[in-house]
Amino acid sequence: MLRDITLGQHFPGESVVHRLDPRLKILLMIAYIVMLFVGTNPVGLAISIIFLAVMYILAKIPPRVILRSLKPIWIIVIFMTVLNLFFYQGQTVLFQWWIFTFTAEGIYQAIIMAVRVVCLIIGVSLLTYTTSPIVLTDAIERLLSPLAKIRFPSHELAMMMTIALRFIPELIDETDKIMSAQKARGAELDSGNLWQRIKALVPVLVPLFLSAFRRAFDLAMAMECRCYRGGEGRTRLRQLHITKQDILSTVVCVLVFVAIGFSNALAKALHWTM
Repeated sequence: MLRDITLGQHFPGESVVHRLDPRLKILLMIAYIVMLFVGTNPVGLAISIIFLAVMYILAKIPPRVILRSLKPIWIIVIFMTVLNLFFYQGQTVLFQWWIFTFTAEGIYQAIIMAVRVVCLIIGVSLLTYTTSPIVLTDAIERLLSPLAKIRFPSHELAMMMTIALRFIPELIDETDKIMSAQKARGAELDSGNLWQRIKALVPVLVPLFLSAFRRAFDLAMAMECRCYRGGEGRTRLRQLHITKQDILSTVVCVLVFVAIGFSNALAKALHWTM
C-alpha cells in the first residue's frame, strides 16, 4: 500500500504537458479544481474526465500509475459515498431501512461526489508527474514574487513546500524498508485488533522519525556548505519563458473550463440536474 502512494513522484518526459510553463500549469490546476466543483452535473463531470484522459495521453503517463495513485484514497471515497448515500435529504424516496432513508437524489449526489474526489486526486497528481521539484519551486516563487513588496518570504515558502513534496517518496520508501526489517525480526504488524496494530507501529515510527530528522539535518548541512542564504541575489540555471505553444495550450484549457462552467445551463435545459 505504501508503494502505491505516488504523490510527489516525477516522471520525466518531453510531451506537450511536460514542456508547458510550470506557472501556467499551477494556475490551470487551480482553475480546474474550481471548475470541477462548479460543474455539478453529469455534463460537466464528463467534460472533466475527458479532459483529464486527454492530458494523461498527451503526457504519456501509463494507466497503471493512475490506478496506483487511487489505491490509497479508496477508503475516503467509499466513506464519502456512504455518507451522501445515507444522509443526503431528497424528495424521491426509494426505500427506508432503520434510521436510513435512500433517495434518488442521495444516490445521484454520492456518485457525483465520488467522481469529483477521484478527478481531483488525478488532476493534482498530473502536476507533480510532469513537473520536477526544482522547476516547481521556481514556478511557485515566481507566482508569489509580487508579495515580496510586503516582505512576504516567497522563496522560503516555495522552498519548504517543494522540499516537503520531494521527501514524501523518500519517507515512503524508508517506511517500507523499516516495516520489512521489523517483519523479518518477527514483528506482527498486520495481525491483532486495532489497539494491537497501533502498538505494533511504535517500533516503526521511532526509527522513521529518527531517519527523517537525520535527513533534514544532512540537507541543512548541505545547504549551509553551499552558502545558501535564501532567495535574495540568487540566479537560476533555467529561466522561465512563456512561448506561443504555452499560450495556445492555455487557451484550449480555458475553453474547456468555460465549457464545464456553462454545463450547468446545458444540464438544466436537458433536465439532467437534481
